[in-house]
Amino acid sequence: MQPIWPWQDRKRRFSALKAGTFALMFAPAIWLVYEIANDEFGPVPLGGMTYWSGVWATSLLLLALAVTPAMTITRWGSLILVRRMIGVTALVYSIAHLFIYFALRFWNFASIGYEMVTRVSLIIATVATLGLIALGSTSLDAAVRRMGALSWQRLHNTVYVLTGLALVHYLLSPDSYSEQFLLSGMFFWLMAWRALRERAASAPALALLAVASCLFTAPLEALWIWAYHHYGPAETLRNNFSLDFGIAPAWKVLVLGLAIALVAALRTPRLRAGIRSA
Repeated sequence: MQPIWPWQDRKRRFSALKAGTFALMFAPAIWLVYEIANDEFGPVPLGGMTYWSGVWATSLLLLALAVTPAMTITRWGSLILVRRMIGVTALVYSIAHLFIYFALRFWNFASIGYEMVTRVSLIIATVATLGLIALGSTSLDAAVRRMGALSWQRLHNTVYVLTGLALVHYLLSPDSYSEQFLLSGMFFWLMAWRALRERAASAPALALLAVASCLFTAPLEALWIWAYHHYGPAETLRNNFSLDFGIAPAWKVLVLGLAIALVAALRTPRLRAGIRSA
């Protein structure tokens, strides 16, 4: 049976969308190599590699989850062609993250094994990784035929839970990073959109969802840092209105959500014009 290459559609024709997406999947790895070559990760580069490989893996999981909302909002059905590619790439970066962590721990599997059964964040990470491996191993069309569409869909719907576990693992990092709350806010948007579906299809509804996601992200950051690092929530909330620490994650979530609402608003007149001309 002739294979379908990553740059081909199901009819084995060249797909610019798939080829472009496939090329973009290498961008995080190229960026990591560049940072290492320029000594951006300091004297222990494996530490930076562990952190950023995890960030990229989680970001790609969110991107895979964003394909369905993007298809619905933009009416660009061809995006379905790249969802599996993005999801499998997220698995590849997750496994790379795992191996880099092993290297950071000098491949001391006795110590690594002990950490994986005693540290909550690593227990969660292990469950999430095993779940992603199960999804990746059943991502082929042959698995759909063997399992049946309904059973396959039920299994792959666990990606939402697994992504949530990956984010909890990230939030339990020893230090606090703005990316933790940015990705958490984006995950909130994705889950809220999935719950609302048709009710979140219009531009005004998407704008309200952007505001709700912002209002979720800001308190999450304040309360998490207070609970985990004992820094006053009022001070964290005040930092949202200062640029001393850069743009706050809540504002980034708001801007991204409003940009999506703008896309929906621009798309609606085009759809109406197409209906009138039909």
